Amino acid sequence: MSPEEIIPILENGVKAGCTEALFTFGEYAEEVPGYREWLKELGYSSTLEYLLFLCETAIDIGILPHTNAGIMTRSELEALKPLNASMGLMLESTAILDAHKDCPGKVPERRLDTIREAGKLQIPYTTGLLVGIGEKREDRIESLEAIADLHREYGHIQEVIIQNFGPKPGTPMENFPEPTIEEMVDTISLARQLLPPDVAVQVAPNLIDPKALIAKGATDLGGISPLTIDWINPEAEWPDVKDLQEKLGNIPFRERLPIYPQYVKKGWYPDRIGGLIEQLSDREGYRKQP
Repeated sequence: MSPEEIIPILENGVKAGCTEALFTFGEYAEEVPGYREWLKELGYSSTLEYLLFLCETAIDIGILPHTNAGIMTRSELEALKPLNASMGLMLESTAILDAHKDCPGKVPERRLDTIREAGKLQIPYTTGLLVGIGEKREDRIESLEAIADLHREYGHIQEVIIQNFGPKPGTPMENFPEPTIEEMVDTISLARQLLPPDVAVQVAPNLIDPKALIAKGATDLGGISPLTIDWINPEAEWPDVKDLQEKLGNIPFRERLPIYPQYVKKGWYPDRIGGLIEQLSDREGYRKQP
């Protein structure tokens, strides 16, 4: 997407009351034929340079950047930290799986290294498991324990997403079965047991009915966009917040920023977005109500 496409989305997002701009893309964009030339025509020498410009632009417009850019080096994380409220990378699984074959960015140790470096830099961080890609229950336990260990050491994991795999047409796993609701309930229960209490357990309400999962320990429904599709799961429409509240009955909703309240209170955010955090957050670190 070019700046001419992105900037109106950011502006309309602010008008709609959004607080987060999620910047995400696939692995190693520079390897896609023609991409480097396209980037050069825009005036940028790398994806990182372009991303830094977009983060600056988002802040100027009044929306907080959250970057989920796959495997990153310490220097890349250091470059992005001053311009992001939080960052993220799905661990998916610590297991070596056929689903990750030919995807160097999915190697578990490389992903854990990125999450670890983010911890050393005190970046509020989102990670998670992808359930139903060929892993076993023991693998899920190992994955959750690995995340818990990193958080105990660095204190930076704000949320762990427990996401159900959904097969997509035209992919090698298009006929792969989806995880059962029993597997999802069990994984949520494991996450709540194994993760430290200050780490939220998140589920995606456009991918699964969250009510049964909330009863087992899910405490967060992620971001819901009133403007854009879910670019990661474009076939899954976002629910309307009011409809979701009606569906969940007396379970209370409270809007947060892309940086969790405890990190707002601790000041784990860069000076560049300090004014915006102050403008958007209430005394408890949640989203200030208009």
